[in-house]
Amino acid sequence: MTTPAPPVALTIAGSDSGGGAGIQADLKTFAAHGVYGVSAITAVTAQDTSGVVAWEAVNVELVTAQIEAVAADFAIHAVKTGMLATSAIAEAVAAAITMLDLPFLVVDPVQVATSGAPLVSAGGMDVIRTELLPRAFVVTPNIPEAEALSGLPIRNREDRERAARAIHTLGPANVILTGGHGPEDAIEDLLFDGERLVTFRAPRIAGRGTHGTGCTFSAALAAHLALGRTLHDAIPRAQAYIAGAIARALPLGRGPAAPMDHLWPHRKRGQ
Repeated sequence: MTTPAPPVALTIAGSDSGGGAGIQADLKTFAAHGVYGVSAITAVTAQDTSGVVAWEAVNVELVTAQIEAVAADFAIHAVKTGMLATSAIAEAVAAAITMLDLPFLVVDPVQVATSGAPLVSAGGMDVIRTELLPRAFVVTPNIPEAEALSGLPIRNREDRERAARAIHTLGPANVILTGGHGPEDAIEDLLFDGERLVTFRAPRIAGRGTHGTGCTFSAALAAHLALGRTLHDAIPRAQAYIAGAIARALPLGRGPAAPMDHLWPHRKRGQ
């Protein structure tokens, strides 16, 4: 009996040598959701739970070649982007996604690592804003990223709503302003779909297992979209997955941000 093919999701992002974020986190997240992950690496980082030591961008032509290779061989059901590093890479990624007509683009507009190290040039963020967001099904900025994209300060709920509306004018079909940096006791992720503002609340889980939360949330959304779910259905499922992964954070590394357990749904109880 032939095994049915799983849906396929493509991640276009940087490699995290510590395994907690970037390409590594995305592929683990896809696997945890029963989605087959393929990838195009945009940069190689030297990092661990303490922070980013160094990084180097991949040659632009090689980034494009990776995307074209997997798109020629696999039926891609969703795409997510993470670290795009430079303006040239961001332009090449936007062009490839357009040329190949890849569906359900989830843009995680990565600026800095959890440790605060910059992961994109100023020109790269400009290209994300002007070239990639108009092609996005959904963009998932945290509060600092939303401030950079919108040009607006965010101090309260009204500021978040204003920033989400401003980012929507840049072209994405949907904006999710994530609430991990917010002061509330619960996580409040704010969705604006061009018409309605909807808040999705989830428990805020204490602990140091927060490395790669932005990467993982956007990857979980892409996985659910690849599985055929709506965005409104995908958001609370992605929140629950993140909460479980943080609650079961792995006791690894000596830095302030430990890796989540991306594969927790498949571990036996007590394992």
